[in-house]
Amino acid sequence: MGIDGYIVEVETDIGNGIPGFEIVGLADVAVKESKERVKAAIRNSSFDFPVRRITVNLAPASKKKEGSSFDLPIALGILSATGQVDTREIEKYLFIGELSLDGKLKPVNGILPVAVCAMQQGVENLILPCDNAGEAAVVKGLNVLPARDLEEVVAHLNGWKRIERYTVDVDKLFENSINHDVDFSDVKGQESVKRALEVAASGGHNCLMIGSPGSGKTMLARRLATILPSLTFEEALEITKIHSIAGTLPPNTSLITTRPFRSPHHTISEAGLIGGGRYPKPGEISLAHYGVLFLDELPEFGKQTLEVLRQPLEDGMVTITRFNTTLTYPAKAMLICAANPCKCGYYLDPSRQCTCTPRQIQQYLGRLSGPLLDRIDMHIEVASVKFGELESNIASESSPVIRERVNRTRKIQLERYKGLGIYSNSQLQPSMIKKFCKLDKSGRELLEDAFEKLGLSARAHSRILKVSRTIADMEESEDIKAHHVAEAIHYRSLDRKLWFG
Repeated sequence: MGIDGYIVEVETDIGNGIPGFEIVGLADVAVKESKERVKAAIRNSSFDFPVRRITVNLAPASKKKEGSSFDLPIALGILSATGQVDTREIEKYLFIGELSLDGKLKPVNGILPVAVCAMQQGVENLILPCDNAGEAAVVKGLNVLPARDLEEVVAHLNGWKRIERYTVDVDKLFENSINHDVDFSDVKGQESVKRALEVAASGGHNCLMIGSPGSGKTMLARRLATILPSLTFEEALEITKIHSIAGTLPPNTSLITTRPFRSPHHTISEAGLIGGGRYPKPGEISLAHYGVLFLDELPEFGKQTLEVLRQPLEDGMVTITRFNTTLTYPAKAMLICAANPCKCGYYLDPSRQCTCTPRQIQQYLGRLSGPLLDRIDMHIEVASVKFGELESNIASESSPVIRERVNRTRKIQLERYKGLGIYSNSQLQPSMIKKFCKLDKSGRELLEDAFEKLGLSARAHSRILKVSRTIADMEESEDIKAHHVAEAIHYRSLDRKLWFG
């Protein structure tokens, strides 16, 4: 349910009457189709399939059951009911897996939530397909027993041949995640934008980059995840849960130990972005949980598609309601957007002539609603890179160096907000801003002057205070000073400039 597992008991009754095989308990089509798979798997594994009336109940019957993961427990229920499996210790096990027609076990999605649930419910052993073993083994306190086929499971339960426990070294997984394929040192020039992205990473702020085509917006965005703070084990576990359920976990991956970077195409649907569908699955904003959701060419996205992001950005979660169920997926992602300033892309570019009319410019950025832009803390101008910067041999700062500073700044915030349920400045609630974002006299005067001249909204006012708090933390300053406020105002480009002709 959502990203959490729950136990389903497979009850099997074999009685007299007309031979048949029925599965009850609110099972979907994939579960009902398991009848033929189970029947063939039992026979092809050299066991007897009873020619009697078989009834299988999946309890609790009030919850919908989906997928092929019930094949193995249904088969074992039938073999137990016919005396072919020793049931004396079967209560100590949880079983999951899809059966092929020859009895082999195939991997299924959502193993990690199942393993966590088994451990929390006091189940000692989990028998599952070999390809899912690494994912489940990251859960401490659970005996993970990978099996190749139905015969191997029966041999283990009957005491003929034991399945060896599978383990993984979690610390080694995190050690291997330090290296990234991309680095901030790859980017030539754009020092002011790099500074802005460091501010965004330090406070977890949403960000919009505006600049001409080829100025490096996408290149910079793809490197943002490399300077975000290192994942904790709990964060990695939650990210892996989501990707396991969605079926997007890379092959041979036990645990996702790097922050995700998701970059959906602008033709994506609402359900694809925030989750949903006939059989609800996490959307891109949940797949980017604790990482970066990058929306390139932001005005090209459907207006209604972007509007559905407003609530998840505020709440950090997505709630999907269906006729008989309500699911909640976490969605604490940094939103990083990129946009051209106009349709041709060269409005305000000193080196190229813009061919758009004032009305076309207004219509282009007018696709972005004010409420959505207000939820983006920082608007950054990205200028075109000059030839001298591209040819320069001066080495830029690498991602590990920047990430060290980001980690230091985040540590300050963790200490400040201990016990409040928030972990970064971007999560500050209105009631907390007054307490933690105090300005000195010059800073207050500067913000008041900007508020009146730029016509800022109340939400924009809060965003400036949050970003100012982050900039002050980067300098390890307890007080927010005027130059901190000035830099934060500088990161509200759409408020400062006349973008509409």
